[in-house]
Amino acid sequence: MEKIRNIAILAHVDHGKTTLIDKLLEESDSDHIHKSIFTTNKTRKMDTNVLEQEKGITIVSKQTAILWHNYTINIIDTPGHADLSSEVERILSMVDAFLLVVDAVEGPMPQTTFVTKKALEYKLQPIIIINKIDRNIHRSKWVLEQIFDLFITLDVTEQQLDFPIIYTSAIKGMSGYNLHNIKNNMNALYETIIKYTPVPKVHIHGPLQMQISQIIRDQYLGNICIGLIKRGTIKINDFFSVIREQKQKKIIKILSITQNIGLKQYYFNHMSAGNIIGISGLGLENINIFDTICDKNYHESLPLLTIDRPKINMYFHTNNSPLAGTEGKYITSIKLFKRIYQECLYNIALKIQTTEQNNIIKISSRGILQLLILIENIRREGYELLVSKPQIIEHIKNGKILEPFELLIIDIPKNIKGKIIAFIGLKGAIINNITLKKTNNRIIIESIISSRALIGFRTEFYNITSGTGIMNSSFSHYDNKKDNFNNKRNYGVLISYCTGYATAFALSRLQARGILFIKPGDKIYEGQIVGMHSKINDLIINCSNNKKLTNMRAAGKDNKIPLIPNKQISMEFAIDFINDDELIEITPLSIRLRKKVLKTYKNII
Repeated sequence: MEKIRNIAILAHVDHGKTTLIDKLLEESDSDHIHKSIFTTNKTRKMDTNVLEQEKGITIVSKQTAILWHNYTINIIDTPGHADLSSEVERILSMVDAFLLVVDAVEGPMPQTTFVTKKALEYKLQPIIIINKIDRNIHRSKWVLEQIFDLFITLDVTEQQLDFPIIYTSAIKGMSGYNLHNIKNNMNALYETIIKYTPVPKVHIHGPLQMQISQIIRDQYLGNICIGLIKRGTIKINDFFSVIREQKQKKIIKILSITQNIGLKQYYFNHMSAGNIIGISGLGLENINIFDTICDKNYHESLPLLTIDRPKINMYFHTNNSPLAGTEGKYITSIKLFKRIYQECLYNIALKIQTTEQNNIIKISSRGILQLLILIENIRREGYELLVSKPQIIEHIKNGKILEPFELLIIDIPKNIKGKIIAFIGLKGAIINNITLKKTNNRIIIESIISSRALIGFRTEFYNITSGTGIMNSSFSHYDNKKDNFNNKRNYGVLISYCTGYATAFALSRLQARGILFIKPGDKIYEGQIVGMHSKINDLIINCSNNKKLTNMRAAGKDNKIPLIPNKQISMEFAIDFINDDELIEITPLSIRLRKKVLKTYKNII
């Protein structure tokens, strides 16, 4: 146990956590790791999920053991996005220290503050890593001052404030104790982890005690439950109890014990306290995160961990459009809701509620990104569904309605400062600070804004900044509900009048009315939103009519019909775009927008 170190790596999104772990793996003593894969394949090795590789972010916390100089370092890679912060909260009880990675240019960001606060509440030892020092405009001294200010703001102890500092370039594999002595290896970081991370606070002897922090579904082994062994030893083929708050739930039998070492999974006959392991076996079907596995004759559960409550909810409907069942395999409410219930079992940040209608359920989560990941995963598995506009979860305290507010930090070019200040002003934001970055002539604006105002904010923000703006936000506090802004779009939509196929002739006449979402040959139905109207009102259109045939020849009748390319709809755009009376139809092949009530009664264009 003296040779074991358990540590988590925390940071704001895109500050280099996963890249840093890749470099530690590359320089580890694990014989089975082929060093060549780190130079030939640019994909981050810890980002094993398909969506993680596509989006370039970490979505799920993942643990691996790194062997270095006879030490075993159990390191947990965590997401950096605020919407996925529950992945950070649930693993903090397994570690004894944390690596806080901060970008040498950006410095501490909103999510840096959140994860640092959570880690310090668990009395964990911080190790500061100032990363990306290879950048020409890095400002490490300023970043270090900001980190000190952050720690003082969080009211840390003197021991936590006396943290070690390592300067790194994860992408180049460089590290050092100061900027004047940087080596082309990660030895400085390894040595600091060994020196400053406490030995696991566990008990080798005594009856087994292990709390489940993560559940992974395996098609062969069933549920793999991951956690830290707090006390005793676990062996395969032995029977144990699953308890929660001192109440026994069931008896289970352990059939396999696994541990990730480097990039591979290994099986063991037994493991003792201090190790982070995965177990599978009989009776683990309905186990929950934070349940305790203990000796069947000695019931003592570990305290349940708390996570922050959800901020938004969204309604999931079964697909009832005229095209339902034409593109997906699973369309019934039984199959869809069973799949969502299964996801909520593995993801503690998702909460599910039934509604008065059998074909609708309500899902609550920490943020929109978490819901987008859920939707994308199930659509790829062959499910069809409808989803509504996200809504903020309000709370009533002392007779007042409270809503969540967030700290918003945006980074924009200096020349569009006026447009952005006017834009966030219309959203009801209160600006706290405006800073000029002289190194690249950009502006950083810090403000407090309602979470409700941020729904649909991102698309408009990127349009105004032409894609050059950067925005980050994290939860700040609950306050009185504000009604000083309008969060609805300022233009109408084009709605299809009939069901059929879109024709080039019809679209050529309609493209002057706005921006179209469809192209010739696409399936359409009555009530489907097929474009954005250039005016504020909704417009009913016929986009499937053909040119009238006559027996007269006409000059130029065989000319090609000129069409402007249609706008591609992504899930992010769709959620930002729709209003409360509209839905998004999601299938494995398509994303369509529609009105909740499909029947149209207005005049046709």
